[in-house]
Amino acid sequence: MIRHTLLRPALAACAVLCTLAPASAQRVAEPRVVATPGDHIVAVVNRDLVTSVELGTRQAMIRQNALRAGQAVPPADALRTQALDSLIEERVIVTHAREQGWRIDEAEVDRAVQSVASQNQMTLEQLRERLQIEGLDMVRFRNQLRDQIAVERTREQEVIARIVVDDADIDRALEAEREAARANAEINIAQILVSVPEGADGTVLAERRLRAEQVLARVRGGEDFATVARELSDDASRERGGELGLRPPARLPDLFVDAVRGLEAGQVAAAPVRSGAGFHVLKLLQRQAAAADEGVVETRARHILLRTSAQASPEQAARRLRDLKRQIESGERRFEDVAREVSEDGSAAAGGDLGWYGPGVMVPEFDQPAGRLAPGEISEPVASRFGVHLIQVLERRRTALPPAERRAQVRNVLRERKFEQAYADWVDELRARAYIEIRDPELATASR
Repeated sequence: MIRHTLLRPALAACAVLCTLAPASAQRVAEPRVVATPGDHIVAVVNRDLVTSVELGTRQAMIRQNALRAGQAVPPADALRTQALDSLIEERVIVTHAREQGWRIDEAEVDRAVQSVASQNQMTLEQLRERLQIEGLDMVRFRNQLRDQIAVERTREQEVIARIVVDDADIDRALEAEREAARANAEINIAQILVSVPEGADGTVLAERRLRAEQVLARVRGGEDFATVARELSDDASRERGGELGLRPPARLPDLFVDAVRGLEAGQVAAAPVRSGAGFHVLKLLQRQAAAADEGVVETRARHILLRTSAQASPEQAARRLRDLKRQIESGERRFEDVAREVSEDGSAAAGGDLGWYGPGVMVPEFDQPAGRLAPGEISEPVASRFGVHLIQVLERRRTALPPAERRAQVRNVLRERKFEQAYADWVDELRARAYIEIRDPELATASR
């Protein structure tokens, strides 16, 4: 599921998830994985080996990802260091996950195997044959998937536990939201302009200033602003009584916005405002209700999710989803039927329907692309930490949430903002406790 979770993806980049052991000992035990003939060991992480073949595979993957993203490929030395660092980090995380003693039943592993086969558009027998070609038997492959599941569960349990969002954090976030809504609320201003000719000397400037002050005295003395504007204003808005119309602050001069910032509707600014055009006498006619006081926009969407792994790449999932999108949009198939058949999410049984959700409920990688869709529109494949999605927005509505629900939404958003740092800190701590020995002298600086 996407909703109400902060899971990070499994170790999809890892070609082989190896078995790790506790790292508290000063000397490493006999490694549980050995290098194949022609290969050699470049590092030991707890009881696991990192081999030169793995390192070369990871370097190639990083290079391909950089080229695909249109980025510069790192220099050779930096590429090797980056590849080794990522392999060490994966080993450390899997070690810790295994130590937690998660019980992953065979049925769950069966579903993961079937997921990989489906994403690669293979039968289970074809998948078995492909693994043999890659030198990987089904037992080892199932162990890799078991490790991935354990890693996801450990991340979810331990990283979220590190994130503290207290009531004061939520209060500050809500107040900032209200302040932003007030700042962006549309306003309607009326003005009376006493123009100043370009290049006017001091005498003319003083005369026009005095005239503006006299205008201000009249309206503050009780005369109708619109009537005075029609009589004296030098601006084209005079026929409308000086009214400029309801506009967002960004479409008004900053000096106008600043002059009426503290005013209530119906009040006149305390002094004329000077601009390049002349002197402006300003009145706030209307301040639109702040969006924060009008509730929140909720979305009802459905999706098709294909999960990714080392054997089922994001590119493969995206290609398959583009083909499914074409079939849906051409009328060959219905979205909900496809979701029930292929989606790898708990919502599949409901045709991919995620129900109504508000801000902060879905992860940003999902929420932002969905937010750009019109009702009925289907997205291009969207990658998230869970896999690749095809999203369709069904409808939207504005609703006022009970305070408790709104605070829960804000808590989710704040947790999400804090997750990256909490995750990085968690990984650093795991690495600090791990036994890491770099055996390749050229890579000795890669361990941190």
